[in-house]
Amino acid sequence: MGALAVFLIAVGVADICRKLSAHRRLPLAAGPLTVVACAALAGLWHRGDVVLLIVAAAVSVAWVALGSAAEHTGSRQGRALAVFGAGILLMVAFGGWSSEVAGPVGRWLPWVGLEQVEPSRALMIVGVVLLQLVTANQLVRLILGAVGAVRPAGVPQPSDRLKGGRLLGPMERLLIVGLALGGQFGAASAVIAAKGIIRFPELNAARKESAEPGGSGIDEVTEYFLVGSFASWLIALAGLALTAA
Repeated sequence: MGALAVFLIAVGVADICRKLSAHRRLPLAAGPLTVVACAALAGLWHRGDVVLLIVAAAVSVAWVALGSAAEHTGSRQGRALAVFGAGILLMVAFGGWSSEVAGPVGRWLPWVGLEQVEPSRALMIVGVVLLQLVTANQLVRLILGAVGAVRPAGVPQPSDRLKGGRLLGPMERLLIVGLALGGQFGAASAVIAAKGIIRFPELNAARKESAEPGGSGIDEVTEYFLVGSFASWLIALAGLALTAA
């Protein structure tokens, strides 16, 4: 699973660079550069590793390009989702080609007192945590766009009635992943339940505007909230499944 972990890290770093940088070339280069750096740190230089990591680098570039295009045009979200899904499937289907994580990462873990954590799992945890940040937000937005719950950039959105979603989403997912990794599954469930309670006043307020001309309407806002929330939770749970694999 080392190649899959590297793929998630590369995509996560590329998406962070895309959000923080105004230059398009940096995010496109960030993925392949991250793949090379991770391969060196994890000792993934065998023939099978090289093949998988070349695919991971290529998919990370395609993901950034298609994701950016879909976000600005409000269309063709399926292409970006298909590329990301294909990358995951290829890493899993040919995961047997990937060697065990070793190198500096394997030596560093015992040095900091984490010898009980397998290097491959440690690398996967890093990839899953990075996934919950910008990449998960992008995935959720693409899913929402695919069902018609969002519009092109610069156009009024149903999400305008739900403030702080792009910040609360990563915080919520990180809490779920962190608590579950620590064995606190009950607390992780409470985080999910709390989101509905916190958002209820905003959804209730949207109901009063549903009859106003040009208003988003409670149905549209509720669809955005439900689809986005379930997609966000599924990404967090899928990440947890990968760390346990």
